[in-house]
Amino acid sequence: MKKILNTLLQLTCFVLLVTIFSCSVNRANVDDSLKKYFDDNKVEGCFTMLSNGDGKVTVYNLALDTARVLPASTFKIVNSLIGLETGVITDEKMVIKWDGIQRANEDWNKDMNMLEAFKVSCVPYYQEVARRIGKDTMKLWIDSLSYGNKNIGDKIDTFWLDNHLKISPDEQLGLMKRLYFDQLPFQKRTQQIVRDVMLQEENTAYSLSYKTGWGFDEKKNNIGWIVGWIEENKHPYFFVTMVKSTDAAIDMKAVRLNITKGILKHLGFFEGRK
Repeated sequence: MKKILNTLLQLTCFVLLVTIFSCSVNRANVDDSLKKYFDDNKVEGCFTMLSNGDGKVTVYNLALDTARVLPASTFKIVNSLIGLETGVITDEKMVIKWDGIQRANEDWNKDMNMLEAFKVSCVPYYQEVARRIGKDTMKLWIDSLSYGNKNIGDKIDTFWLDNHLKISPDEQLGLMKRLYFDQLPFQKRTQQIVRDVMLQEENTAYSLSYKTGWGFDEKKNNIGWIVGWIEENKHPYFFVTMVKSTDAAIDMKAVRLNITKGILKHLGFFEGRK
């Protein structure tokens, strides 16, 4: 009973912290020079960055930055956190057996552990994780995190893909900052494991950590995400790219990364001088 009360107290305190420390668009610097990176790729979208050192927020397309859309596979960050915290996922090496169903993405058609599933964004792995977590526990954590609109609908294994759950780029930015600094209501071990699996590039000049996402809104627009942070000289900068397109043939994997890296380079990153 004491453990349950302590957990509830911890979650209550976290909700208060979310309210106090969420990223504020009121102090954002709107940078329209970033529009060219979306125009060059023939898409709409937005980009937002928070410099931890001085608290400066840079935004392109403020209207989209505060609009909620489905998180798609960026929800694997939270699904991983909840899975690890509840013991549904023991660690990043925990294997879930392939169900034998052949899917178009060949990378998903095998047994894999959490690290592999996160890197290849394996939907079936994380659908099974969600089923094992269960609706009541999942809802408790989503509410405690105040994640977007907090709506998980009736289907425990599709709510982040079917437009029930929605979150804004600004809210994603705040989540990234809190994850980086162990400010989420999870054990430090849980948050460290998720940070570790988010690492995509690391060299002497910088480290780049992120999670991608790709889905479709109610109007069948492609919605693409990259959420994470870049670190240079031990200084973190949190960023979110959201891409919106009507093009059914879009190469979203390439477009969202081209835009993100183009903007980061434009802002002076990748040289180790920030």
